[in-house]
Amino acid sequence: MRLTEEHRAIRDTMTRFVETEVNPHAEDWEEAGIWPAHEILGKLGCLGLLGINKPEAFGGQGLDYSYHACFLEALGNARCNGVNMGVSVQTDMATPAVARFGSDALRRNWLRPVIEGKMVASIAVSEPQAGSDVSQIATQAVSDGGDYVITGTKMWITNSTQADWLCLLANTSDGAKHSNKSLILVPMDAKGIEVSKPLQKLGMRASDTAQIFFDQVRVPKHHLIGQEGRGFQMQMQQFQEERLSACFVKCRTLELCIEDTIAYTSERRVFGKPILDNQTVHFKLAELQTEIEALRAMAWRAVDLMLAGEDVTTLASMAKFKAGRLARTVPDACLQYFGGQGFMWDNFVSRCYRDLRLTSIGGGADEVMLQIIAKRMGAYPRN
Repeated sequence: MRLTEEHRAIRDTMTRFVETEVNPHAEDWEEAGIWPAHEILGKLGCLGLLGINKPEAFGGQGLDYSYHACFLEALGNARCNGVNMGVSVQTDMATPAVARFGSDALRRNWLRPVIEGKMVASIAVSEPQAGSDVSQIATQAVSDGGDYVITGTKMWITNSTQADWLCLLANTSDGAKHSNKSLILVPMDAKGIEVSKPLQKLGMRASDTAQIFFDQVRVPKHHLIGQEGRGFQMQMQQFQEERLSACFVKCRTLELCIEDTIAYTSERRVFGKPILDNQTVHFKLAELQTEIEALRAMAWRAVDLMLAGEDVTTLASMAKFKAGRLARTVPDACLQYFGGQGFMWDNFVSRCYRDLRLTSIGGGADEVMLQIIAKRMGAYPRN
């Protein structure tokens, strides 16, 4: 894809924002275990960066996804991966279905404030017994007059302690598991919602992640997103944007790992010469950079096809799988070249070693991506 001046302007604006508003505070937020979502999203909203590909009628810029992809790649410059994840939840996980299928009232009253950075949104799909297998969720939204009454629990919910509303997937009937689910916009101040203490995670320490409990929570039926019973299909569509967002963000973050490694190994001398001068080191870094560029090309090809109106499920699944694998191999290889310094907690590469491991799990595990790809190849067992 050939980028225009407008593409580059969005990328450069976001890069400057990350360098001035995020990176100077990364260490403090990591230590505190939380990032200031309302503050950062508020500033991004003022810059018009939270609705790049959202409808103009509801506060967005109305541009196509390629412009948003430039924003995402620039977001990857952040040295606090919890911020990357929290922002992309706002733009690529909690809001695509509302923007595409929500009523005008929902988009006016709930989507617009999110695009403006006045509200924080979250996506509530995963449950203790249902992560990648979304069809197994147990949360119920029972019809009662003009309301849905929601009972159940959601697990590993990003932005949950700061969110103003959730895009919730729940069972709204006893029908078949792929046609009994609906997406419902749930305000977090609704009576009966309880949020646990932040979960203690291996990585993504600055991302507030918690379990949410719903005890007879009443939500008006006009908070239904799209059609009742179509929630599974809409969530699968949302997953495509979530998976592509992970690819674009990770491309730049993984490059930062390599850049940091080049800087360190060019200065650190072992056996009389810089570590970088060893062929095994600079050849490996060159190989890793090539792999990242291949991922970037795959992600941009998916964007090209998406803009042409084609189904990008296979390509997005391939890119997400590749991003997950590189998110494991790149930090691991780079950490090795730091020696003892790579084992220190505050090293950015070691942080990525912990944080980016989630890429192979969240948004559909590697094994699920391979299952999708195999099915579309006609290579998946029929029985």
